[in-house]
Amino acid sequence: MRIPETRPFPCGLCPKDRPGEKALPAHHEENEMSTLLSTTLALAPVDTAKTAVTEGVGEVGSALQSAFQPVINLLPSVAAMIAVLVVGFVVARLLARGVDAVGQRIGLDAAAERSGLAASMKKVGIERGLSAIVAQLVFWLLMCVFLVAAFNLLNLPSLSAATQKLVDYIPSLLAATTVVLIGLLIASFLRGVIATAADRIGITYADRLASGAYYILAMMTFIAAFDQLAIQFELLNQLILISFGALALGVGLSVGLGGRDVAGGIMSGYYVRQRMQSGDTVSVAGIQGVVREVGPVATVIETTNDGLTHRHTVPNAKMLSEAVR
Repeated sequence: MRIPETRPFPCGLCPKDRPGEKALPAHHEENEMSTLLSTTLALAPVDTAKTAVTEGVGEVGSALQSAFQPVINLLPSVAAMIAVLVVGFVVARLLARGVDAVGQRIGLDAAAERSGLAASMKKVGIERGLSAIVAQLVFWLLMCVFLVAAFNLLNLPSLSAATQKLVDYIPSLLAATTVVLIGLLIASFLRGVIATAADRIGITYADRLASGAYYILAMMTFIAAFDQLAIQFELLNQLILISFGALALGVGLSVGLGGRDVAGGIMSGYYVRQRMQSGDTVSVAGIQGVVREVGPVATVIETTNDGLTHRHTVPNAKMLSEAVR
């Protein structure tokens, strides 16, 4: 049996497409080949463009994956770090509150008030109580420990090393804080001693002298604290030493040259206070009256004559050698 010839579409040139003409199979095949070749050539640039776009998208995806893959791998560690920090903050806060409560219960703040340490801290700008300061130190100490543990979870050597240095700095910080507290306590105590001693020997500006000594001691305390923190103030140290030297030299010259009488009067006044008090009746240098005040270098004696009150100033040296009660 003969299989009939088939065509996908009429070309318009074959006799079969035109009634009354014979079929030309060879021409029909050439027409089909030409049409297929034209279609292939027309679709070739489209396929090339699709292939290029596909390859470009794949390269971009690979680049993005390579860029964000370390971040994606780090996310579990970051979540663990945040959890450690949250737990550490809660634990440190609770312990700090406990330390503050215990400090107030045992009277740490009251002891600081009685000793003058609280007033000294307020003068240098520290407004918190002693128990609150200790509680804050405990809080930050624990937070630094948890920070080291949290950053170690990230496996970042540089960050872990920096945090470890901060933790290693804590003992120096505690030592500096201790130096400041003890130094201010000693300065406050010496301030009271100097004020009392200066008042007893009749120095008029006893409070100012005591305050000056206090601030000098406080400055030296802070310099010692900064030295514990490895912070050097070499120039300030030299200035303080020079100031002390100049003060000592000035006192020595004043006493040795022009202040001998004043120094003698001050010393005499000290001994006069041991022998006499305000209200005592004395007789000295032809004056008989009542002692009203024993000053730094002289004593004030009050006399009454014809209803009039007179005040006489007698040097302490003369009071010490000639006064008769």
